[in-house]
Amino acid sequence: MNRTELARIAHAMTAKGRGILAADESTGTIKKRFDKIKLESTEENRRAYREMLFTAPGAADHISGVILYDETLRQSTKGGERFADLLTRLGVVPGIKVDAGTKPMPNFPGEVITEGLDGLAGRLAEYHQLGARFAKWRAVIDIGAGIPTRTCIETNAELLARYAALCQAAEIVPIVEPEVLMDGGHTLERCEEVTDAVLCEVFDRLFAHRVYLEGMVLKPNMVISGQKCPDRAGPAQVAEATLRCLRRRVPSAVPGIAFLSGGQSEAEATHHLDLMNRAGGLPWALTFSYGRALQASALAAWGGAPAQVAAGQREFLKRARLNGLATQGKYEPALEKQAA
Repeated sequence: MNRTELARIAHAMTAKGRGILAADESTGTIKKRFDKIKLESTEENRRAYREMLFTAPGAADHISGVILYDETLRQSTKGGERFADLLTRLGVVPGIKVDAGTKPMPNFPGEVITEGLDGLAGRLAEYHQLGARFAKWRAVIDIGAGIPTRTCIETNAELLARYAALCQAAEIVPIVEPEVLMDGGHTLERCEEVTDAVLCEVFDRLFAHRVYLEGMVLKPNMVISGQKCPDRAGPAQVAEATLRCLRRRVPSAVPGIAFLSGGQSEAEATHHLDLMNRAGGLPWALTFSYGRALQASALAAWGGAPAQVAAGQREFLKRARLNGLATQGKYEPALEKQAA
């Protein structure tokens, strides 16, 4: 592997003031998004939506990378420029989702494992040829009665490590995403306990598979109360607990941590990221890798109408700019009231 190039890309993906757009929704997932705006999920509508985001004027000032879906990596702008080439020309690193989604874990009710290792080496070689320079694999850990089990955590951590090693062998930077879900009624303390155990196991497996830590990006959940928790912790508590967990488990060799939003509102995800960056003295860059928390307002403003492309782009740019400020500890909640 070319360690120098892997480290360069990982640092570019987590550069201060910029973050990653997760535009890797599967066909099924983006259909659910489109259903909310009463838009048919055709290939052309999906292409037009991604083009609206990728061509937003000034977005590259705040977006360092974009995670694409297989279909999207092969698509082009209406003018014929491939999306990967467009992003590269703008100084944005193209990436690709490579996992095949989750499946129920046999003998472990309520738990899932992520599939997609079969044939991954060949797919990575093709994706590199198509312009992707980083990849993403998501492991899902739920919190509930009697779960997560040790077996579920260990199995998903092993799969993440094997994926990461295959990526680096293909000259592709792996985003390692162990997501502890914020569904359910668990407390912040319970989320911290589970997140701590997950990160401990993930890095144990990454070491075992000799993954080059300087050439990867971690995409974890924030330590946060479950959405159904009757007494949810406030923003300051979320930031404090998340940093405590990361300091304990994430080696300083990792160049950057790009948080997932995990169902948080747009403003909530931005505020939490800002508070953590205000703490200072951290060994890694803290940035974002958001999907809905960057796209929700833009999708609603666009609504599938060609005449509303500029409106959708303004909303996307606003969220990208505010999150860019949050990576520098310069975000203020009052900024949410400003027009896009």
